[in-house]
Amino acid sequence: MTTIFDTYESAVRSYCRAFPAVFHRASGAELFDQSGRRYIDLFAGAGTLNYGHNNPLIKRRLIDYLRDDGIIHGLDLYTTAKREFLETFESVILRPRQLHYKIQFPGPTGTNAVEAAMKLARKFTGRNGVVAFTNGYHGMTAGALAATGNSYHRRISAGLLNGVNFAPYDGYFGAEVDTVSYLRKLIEDASSGLDKPAAVLLETVQGEGGVNVASFQWLREVESLCREHGILLIVDDIQAGCGRTGTFFSFKPAGITPDIVTLSKSIGAYGLPMSLVLMKPELDCWEPGEHNGTFRGNNLAFVAATEAIRIYWSNNTLSLAIQHKAHVLRRRLRELCDEFPDGVLSVRGRGLFVGMACETCPQAARLISAEAFRNGVILETCGARDQVVKFLPPLIIEENMLEEALDIVVQCTRTVMHRLVKIPSADTPTPFDQEIQL
Repeated sequence: MTTIFDTYESAVRSYCRAFPAVFHRASGAELFDQSGRRYIDLFAGAGTLNYGHNNPLIKRRLIDYLRDDGIIHGLDLYTTAKREFLETFESVILRPRQLHYKIQFPGPTGTNAVEAAMKLARKFTGRNGVVAFTNGYHGMTAGALAATGNSYHRRISAGLLNGVNFAPYDGYFGAEVDTVSYLRKLIEDASSGLDKPAAVLLETVQGEGGVNVASFQWLREVESLCREHGILLIVDDIQAGCGRTGTFFSFKPAGITPDIVTLSKSIGAYGLPMSLVLMKPELDCWEPGEHNGTFRGNNLAFVAATEAIRIYWSNNTLSLAIQHKAHVLRRRLRELCDEFPDGVLSVRGRGLFVGMACETCPQAARLISAEAFRNGVILETCGARDQVVKFLPPLIIEENMLEEALDIVVQCTRTVMHRLVKIPSADTPTPFDQEIQL
């Protein structure tokens, strides 16, 4: 079944190892393999398919555009599709939120947007350094990878990674440690070894890092520190944005206004590659062609994104639905966690960006994911040790389908955890069975 892939595709492939089926078609929150077996997708292309697979409303607009021989590839030429996207994004997304940004279309993926954002910050400030955070993830090209914390990703390119210093993220040392004060000391102490950076780069919710959620207070304090010292604040909203946390921009509820924002993944709306760099107008110091790319004008993605914004963001219907389904998801997971000794499982996240952490028994997360896949649910893991089961369902998933998937996940978690966790008597500690093999 997978011989052709094993023979000819590079060993670098990864997701197919966790989900070894040959998929054939998809609709909404459902995937079907070549034999017709159904899977409920709580992975959504790592957050790329917020509006589901083959969303029929977006599909209709794409088919019409193709039927009319609309421009597909346009470099950075002016096109009607780009104009409609810019007009819609400004009128539906930016203006109602009182945000004033210019828009850059870099290459089509998230790492392209991060590279462009860092490069712009360095050009504008004339400084080279960037501060990123522990457990952050920003992409796999050299500049973005330099700002990514995970040593597995960094090790191959270690000699190329420079210009970035790491600071502890909110909660990295526990709730009692003020990590903004730590960063302030580094910036303000002329002997700290940290030169004044061009920018601070952060995620409001660290996806690949383990669904670590920054408090709104922490985000406001980081912004204030940046303002005091003339440092640009870059928010990587590639996974947390486009409604994933319940609002279009994940940073908006915190009351902050980044200098630069990166978007990708679901901005293309239909799984179509697209990324944006939003910058305050005074930061747009680029010279023509100074940062470019052959595929920075994906007109099909412009069409899909425009339609998604019109349908889902012209009112608050989707945001309210996300909040409701997020409550269902978190309630079910909290009830599940309560079945086990304190600290064995815990829930964290915002909106439909949720993690179930297995910190004291990290091998459990991958076993739960594998068991869920065998029973028809697709879930990925994240965190430095793959110790967190990550839930990224399409935002438009029907509630009954979400409940069906959670019924399966609950049973699979019980199956795995009862093999791993020896439920203790009142006066004995909680040991783990180390014999379980991944």
